[in-house]
Amino acid sequence: MFKFIVKRLLLSAVILFFVMFLVYALIYSLPTSYTEKMARQLATQPGTLKSAEQWLSELNAQYGLDKGLVGGFFVWLGNAVQGNFGDSWNWTVPVTEQFNKTIWYSFILGAVAFVIQTAIAIPLGIVAAKKQYSLTDYTVTVVSLIGISMPTFFVATIYKLIFAVKLNLVEINGMIGRDFHNLTPFGQFLDMASHFFMPALTLVTVGIGGLMRYTRTNTLEVLNADYIRTARAKGLSEKRVIGYHAFRNTLIPIVTILGGSLPGLFSGALITETLFAIRGIGYASYHSMVNGDIPFTMFYLSFMAILTLLGTLIADVLYAVVDPRVRVN
Repeated sequence: MFKFIVKRLLLSAVILFFVMFLVYALIYSLPTSYTEKMARQLATQPGTLKSAEQWLSELNAQYGLDKGLVGGFFVWLGNAVQGNFGDSWNWTVPVTEQFNKTIWYSFILGAVAFVIQTAIAIPLGIVAAKKQYSLTDYTVTVVSLIGISMPTFFVATIYKLIFAVKLNLVEINGMIGRDFHNLTPFGQFLDMASHFFMPALTLVTVGIGGLMRYTRTNTLEVLNADYIRTARAKGLSEKRVIGYHAFRNTLIPIVTILGGSLPGLFSGALITETLFAIRGIGYASYHSMVNGDIPFTMFYLSFMAILTLLGTLIADVLYAVVDPRVRVN
């Protein structure tokens, strides 16, 4: 297993290198020169002694844009390996500082939604498979298909209409209320939790359908296997058959889905955070991309690529944990 992990890490490093080269090439080839735009902004700031041409020359040298595609990429890569991603043009602070300010809001939102989604989808998927073609199965199927079909912005709008406009239970967007700083620590916690309620509910609604259907399909496949019929023929209780024999084998393909969910815990929900003005990493990355913040965009895409590769590796390792028959030679 140790050798397998080492090999996968080395392979992931190679994949990450080429992924980041492609990302850099795409940004390098953008038809709009955001460096020129940034240089003009810097030249018009009060107290500056440099012209737009001087600022443009410095920015191109800093990010290797004056050395061509390949040379510029290695300049950026050399700085990135040292942890130097430059200053964010949109947020006017170092990229890593802005990252640290926003990542934990996204993690809390993603983790809460992930736990609730998993706790609801997997049991309901198993129940639907056990009671195939029953009213429960049809209900679960309809609910999951509705969740899969509805886009995020539509779900978010419906929840805003219900909870913020009609019921007036929560504020329509933002992370804190107007009286946040006058509340006790526990009151501040409740205030922030109320603002995260609709974003978390939106993520659960959109994500629960796919996992529910996937669980149902794989559970049905396992329940029709020969060893399940053998277990029942031996007189084992249905609870033992489902809970021990079927469930562990159902988890094997589900592990792939859950491992691939790792990037979602840290990468932020770009659309949801933007709609509800949750200032997480998804919100920051959206506004950075819209405003041509190349340093932050490059960092965010690198971070996403690393998380995706790490999630795939974790899923592969968990196969052996879930199913003892799976071993790496």
